[in-house]
Amino acid sequence: MKRVFWFLALGTSLLVACSQNEPTLPVLGPFERVDGEKVYAPVRAFELLNQEGDTIRQGDLQGKIRIADFFFISCPTICPKLQSEMLRIRQAFSDDDRVVLLSHTIDPKRDSVAALAHYAKNLGVTAAEQWQFLTGNRDSIYELADDYFNIAVVAPDAPGGFDHSGRITVVDTAGYIRTFANGLDEAEVDALIENTKVLLNELDH
Repeated sequence: MKRVFWFLALGTSLLVACSQNEPTLPVLGPFERVDGEKVYAPVRAFELLNQEGDTIRQGDLQGKIRIADFFFISCPTICPKLQSEMLRIRQAFSDDDRVVLLSHTIDPKRDSVAALAHYAKNLGVTAAEQWQFLTGNRDSIYELADDYFNIAVVAPDAPGGFDHSGRITVVDTAGYIRTFANGLDEAEVDALIENTKVLLNELDH
């Protein structure tokens, strides 16, 4: 079967479609053609450690909508803005335990569990239930970054030693990507928040 990689180039504000008079979101990402139909691939399974030292697996997030980004603590460029937008997202869904934020470090050698705990505390995140800061095997994290539409590479000449995109990606309860945004663009993040509400509405029907 031929595997096709498809990346939507439009902003998240254009991702909302209509079906039977109810807003819905498309499934995005890589797919295969099977008997002429698109069969999409979910985000791969993972096993990582959060800022409290707990092992987090995909199965632990069953029934949760995941909002994911990739960062590193010593990032001197885009990460402070990216995390400020993640804080806005957390505020938007602070009362909804169906939503969990996942921030993956792309510098696991330096970003230990203890370092992530300190970083989370400085952001005002006092418990991991809704916002997990994750570390683990670097290759596994970088493979996940690919699944989440993110670029993450070691780049000695880049500020901080890594090159990465600031994309924020939303994954549904079945593990499929449904929308994403440039995490440095407030308007796109606003659209992502609204699209996540659409996705939550799907769970209620």
